[in-house]
Formats: sequence, C-alpha cells, structure tokens
Amino acid sequence: MSWDADDVALLKKLWSVGQSAAQIARRLGYSRNAVCAKLTRLDLKRGHKVPTAKPKIRPAPKRRPALLAACARPAVKVVSRKKVTRQPKEFSKRQLYAILAEAVRNTG
Repeated sequence: MSWDADDVALLKKLWSVGQSAAQIARRLGYSRNAVCAKLTRLDLKRGHKVPTAKPKIRPAPKRRPALLAACARPAVKVVSRKKVTRQPKEFSKRQLYAILAEAVRNTG
C-alpha cells in the first residue's frame, strides 16, 4: 500500500491532535509500524510535555561508610564441638599394592 496525499494529511492532523500511532493505524487501515515509519520519514515528533508537578529533589542522607559496607559487622565464628577424627597414616607403595591385591581376591 502506498501513502496518498489524503492519508498523509490525515496522519499529520491526527498526530498533531495527540492520537497514538496505533489509533492512527486503525483509522487509516495501515499497520502501526507503517505509521511509525511514515512519521519518521516526515520527521514528525511529539513535543515534550511540560511537567505538571515540580518535584523537590532532596539530597540523600549522609551515612557513615561503615554502615554501607557489606562487611560492617564481623561475622561470628562458629566452632563445632565435634571431635576431629585423625587421618589414617600414609601407606607405602608396597602396602597399597598388598591392600589392592587382597581386595581383588575378596571380590572374585
């Protein structure tokens, strides 16, 4: 579909009134993307709205840096009261081979 002069004139009028691109697209029978593309090619933009309220910008309260840090409080160290079992002594190579050979005999 191509844009004729009547459609372009109506597009400009509806856009200046404040209708959305989707509303204009439904009225003219085009897709919303086609309307947006035509608006871009015609270099039509919405004027920025004047803010209705005048918000007061307050400065953020100053805080001590230690309160903002993730590690401000020291972590409580928890020590378990379980008895620590001793690790078995290290075996020599010969002892390991003997244990392995005994395990193979017991499985077969």
